[in-house]
Amino acid sequence: MNAVPALLGYAAGVGFLAPRLLLHSAWPHRAPALAVAVWHGLTVSFTIAVALAAHHLASPTEHLHADLIGVLHSCGLTNATAAPDPTIIDRLAVGLPLLAVLLVLGCFVFEVLHGRRARTRHREVLDMVGRRSQHLRATILEHELPAAYCLPGHNPRVVVSAGALRLLSPGQLDAVLEHERSHIAGRHHLALAATEAFARVFRRLPLAHHAREQTAVLLEMIADDRALRRQSREVLASAMYEMAAAKAAPAGAFAVGGPSAVVRMRRVLIPQRRPHVALLGSVTAAAAVVPVLPLLFGCVPIIG
Repeated sequence: MNAVPALLGYAAGVGFLAPRLLLHSAWPHRAPALAVAVWHGLTVSFTIAVALAAHHLASPTEHLHADLIGVLHSCGLTNATAAPDPTIIDRLAVGLPLLAVLLVLGCFVFEVLHGRRARTRHREVLDMVGRRSQHLRATILEHELPAAYCLPGHNPRVVVSAGALRLLSPGQLDAVLEHERSHIAGRHHLALAATEAFARVFRRLPLAHHAREQTAVLLEMIADDRALRRQSREVLASAMYEMAAAKAAPAGAFAVGGPSAVVRMRRVLIPQRRPHVALLGSVTAAAAVVPVLPLLFGCVPIIG
């Protein structure tokens, strides 16, 4: 039996069914860091499964050799009377899976560089119009509207507007700034760029859409949890309420407000019981094993 049906079936399960199961589970909001790892594990697993399926489709096996000759002939790579050059088949067997992987990696590099350019341009503007506060370890922007966001990556910045300084109490301000520092320390822009890259390549796949959307929300929850180490739930929730309608963050930045603020406020105000140790262990093991599963389907001989 050829491995292609098993790989394509597995990819369909990961791409269509797994996101639905995760979205209907309660534990991701209680363990957001682990949930981010699971979403990324699924995207890696799907990419590997597609790449291996492409490799097996292009490999000249007994089952697919005749069909492959027909495809090569229709593409003008061979003629009806002569057998195709084995090197062409070998190149396809290597080139097709490599293309699938390089597309995702190339989009990831594009997202990282695009975000870096946007943040660099914004930092240049901040150097001209903002002022550095050593006490707050942030750049203060003279603007009436409340705003707070961070520019992660090289030469990171936490930015807060004068309007936010007037609006927030000292405790609220500390919670907001700690939230933004969490994004910088955790390099959350790289995690978000990975899901953005996957969504560019597989844009109509449910896994791609939900991984990008859920990763953005979960990263904010991770930052909320770090802010709770310094301030109470009431203080953080009130700060999020005050900043919920704040000015939108620039491209490549993270802001404490945003469209997920309501969900996150509810999570902050209602204490979340940490998932059972057995569940955490099982999910952690699954997150580690999922990227390897396509290799078992594609590399271990299937007996038919």
